[in-house]
Amino acid sequence: MNDTEVLLEIRNLEKDYGDTRVLKNITFAVKKGEVIVLVGPSGCGKSTLLRCINGLEPIRSGEIRLDGRTITDGKTEWTEIRQKIGMVFQSYDLFPNMTVLQNVILGPTKVQGRSRNEASAEAENMLDRVGLLDKASAYPRQLSGGQKQRAAIVRALMMNPDIMLFDEVTAALDPEMVREVLDVMLELAENGMTMVIVTHEMAFARAISDRIIFIDAGEIVETDSPDVFFTRPKSQRAKKFLNLFSYE
Repeated sequence: MNDTEVLLEIRNLEKDYGDTRVLKNITFAVKKGEVIVLVGPSGCGKSTLLRCINGLEPIRSGEIRLDGRTITDGKTEWTEIRQKIGMVFQSYDLFPNMTVLQNVILGPTKVQGRSRNEASAEAENMLDRVGLLDKASAYPRQLSGGQKQRAAIVRALMMNPDIMLFDEVTAALDPEMVREVLDVMLELAENGMTMVIVTHEMAFARAISDRIIFIDAGEIVETDSPDVFFTRPKSQRAKKFLNLFSYE
C-alpha cells in the first residue's frame, strides 16, 4: 500500500473507560475509495472505535492520521476535521423543529458559510438521489425511520467529507426499512466514497466491503477480504461468531 493511497491510518490505538481497556493496540489503514466493514460481537469496541476516529471519544494512546495529518495530537480543530470525516449514527439526531431541507443545509450554511441557494440546490439534488425530494418540506415526525436515516446520510454528505463513518445505521429500523438505507450506502460505495462501516447485517457486509476487520474484546482478531472471511475464517473466535448468522 503506497502512502499516497492511504486516507485514514490508525496506529496502536488504545482506549480506556475507567480501569477497563476497551480498545487494544488497534492498527489498520484505509485507502481512498476503500470500504472497510468492522464486525464483531456487541460490546467489542466497534462503535467506540468510530467515535475515537471522529474525536467524540478521547484515546489513551496511539495515533490517528487523516490524509497524512495527525489528528490526535491535542492541537486538532475538530470542527474542521468533522467536515472531512462524516458520521451517521444509529439515532438520526435530526432537529425536530426543522424540515428535512433545513436540517441538511444547516451545516453547509452555518459551518462552511455557503449560500443558502447553493446549499439548497445541492441538497435537493442529493435528496432526489436517495428518493426523498418529495419530503424536503416535511418534518422528521412525518418520516419513517428509513426516511429519517436517509436524510441523516444526506446531511452528512452535504459537508463533502473525505470519508464516511456509519455506526449501526440500520439497527433501530424495522426490517422492511433496512433495505432502503443499505441501498443508499451501496450506491455511495459504487461511486467511490471511502467508508468505515459498523454493522451486524452480514450479507450486506459481504456485499459492500473491500475488507472485513473482525474485532473481539477490543482487539483486531483478523482482517481479510469478505470472500475469505465469510468462507474460510482463520480464528476460532471468528468461526464461532459467524456461526450465529445466516448470510448466504
